Amino acid sequence: MKIFVLLPRVPFPLEKGDKLRAFNQVKCLSAYNEIHLCALNDTKVHPDALNALRPYCKSIHILNLPKWAILINLIKTLFNGKPFQIGYFYNKKNRREIETLINEIKPDRIFCQLVRVAEYVKNQKIKKTLDYQDVFSKGIERRMPSAPFYLKPLLQAEFKRLIKYETEIFDLFDNKTIISYPDRELIQHSEKNKIVVIPNGVDSDFYKPLVREKEFDLLFTGNMGYTPNINSAEFLVKKILPIVVKKYHGIKLLIAGANSSPLVYSLRSDNVTITGWVEDMRECYAKSGIFIAPMRIGTGMQNKLLEAMAMQLPCITSALANSALGASNNHEILIGNSPEEYASLIFSLLEDEQTAKHIGIQGYQYVIKNYNWESINEKLNRLICS
Repeated sequence: MKIFVLLPRVPFPLEKGDKLRAFNQVKCLSAYNEIHLCALNDTKVHPDALNALRPYCKSIHILNLPKWAILINLIKTLFNGKPFQIGYFYNKKNRREIETLINEIKPDRIFCQLVRVAEYVKNQKIKKTLDYQDVFSKGIERRMPSAPFYLKPLLQAEFKRLIKYETEIFDLFDNKTIISYPDRELIQHSEKNKIVVIPNGVDSDFYKPLVREKEFDLLFTGNMGYTPNINSAEFLVKKILPIVVKKYHGIKLLIAGANSSPLVYSLRSDNVTITGWVEDMRECYAKSGIFIAPMRIGTGMQNKLLEAMAMQLPCITSALANSALGASNNHEILIGNSPEEYASLIFSLLEDEQTAKHIGIQGYQYVIKNYNWESINEKLNRLICS
């Protein structure tokens, strides 16, 4: 079948979760179908992006989002009731171009990633699938308590608008997907159980155990310009690490990932190394002893945990982050809550090599069995083409 895939970002490089998910979905869908990719873009396109995508796409169309147009459309959302998420990614010129492309390509199916692009094709009569991926409304709600006071009114308005939009758009798409069962429960629609759960996967041929000399005791990775990751890094360094340092003065923590904010860079110390962009994240995993992701806000599945577990690192995380992953506490993963609990779990792994090895191996076996991209996306292909 011909599938018109509409994305809010060019899915390369793979430094963000939505890009990683989209890239692997396009790659796997291309084994069965003719893919015509259309991606919105608000930044400079990576020089290797087209070469990385061409093997999987019959055609590639990148539609730019000029800064001035984004500003105008964000202002419009103040009056039209649409979420800012929609206003940021929508403009009439791109809508006309997308309609022209669809008329020319004549696809059999349309596949959209995130509600951010739903507005462009919601009235198309072609059979459509929407990947909610994450529940943006819940992500905004979780950010509100820790947000600066001057942002709280905007976040409250966005939260209400997103709930309404996520519910209304449901009925305009034939199929809906989402990243996890807990996320599906957060959709405010009476027929939310019809949403098909399509989790993320991990490339276990790429992310696999590597033997390297250990340079760091602890590791946290992710897009360090993303609010939930910034929040976690700050919590890790300011709340958890001081407890650990009292017992292990020379403990070494590595925080690695693209788009590091000034706040993240400010966390550097004799105990904390901040890398920024890393060409091959496997080296960071391989050179570290324990992976810790104390996620407190955000939604969806943590790709960082899948990658770390695939490389046999013993992992410590929060109940929130594990809700989508579903790993067994004290067997495949360790779950903390308070800074004291996280520190105690770190001590247990540092002081008991057998426990650390057991958690690493069991976690590895769990993700290899349950989070394989090919089997996951075969399910997606059947749904889209049904």
